[in-house]
Amino acid sequence: MTEDRPMEPFDPQRAEPGRYPRLEAALATVNRDLAATLPDQPPLVLMVREEQVYVAVSDGTWHHNGLQEPDDDAPDDLALGPVADAAQETVADRLWLAWPMCPFHKLGTHLRPEGTAPDWDWDDGWSGRLVWWCRGGTAGGDCHDLAPVGELAGVTQP
Repeated sequence: MTEDRPMEPFDPQRAEPGRYPRLEAALATVNRDLAATLPDQPPLVLMVREEQVYVAVSDGTWHHNGLQEPDDDAPDDLALGPVADAAQETVADRLWLAWPMCPFHKLGTHLRPEGTAPDWDWDDGWSGRLVWWCRGGTAGGDCHDLAPVGELAGVTQP
């Protein structure tokens, strides 16, 4: 016979400002892209539950695995990739949007290192700036780096 215990409440909290400085800086960069492409959408926020940090929409809900603050000796930009990936998953799941979109091809973009070939894979490793990358038209020959993460406001509309 087992004892009935009350379930632990699902009680995520907004991250305390300054607690996760690298994740906060990365999210500020990603939120520039959100503001440039979805101006009516409130900024994404960091939520914490059981020592895990999540990128959430303004109502506090998210869809992705938890993040960890990089170690102090890690490169400053180490948080940007995981935060941008988490933001993209959360926007897709919670807002039902492919984001960010390539304004030239009307396709969702993918996170990649700048200048990668169409057949590049994350297992190949990466270095350099992260960009939103577009696969191009239906023939696939028009693939291109759309913009570095955080710089979508500079993309000229067709």
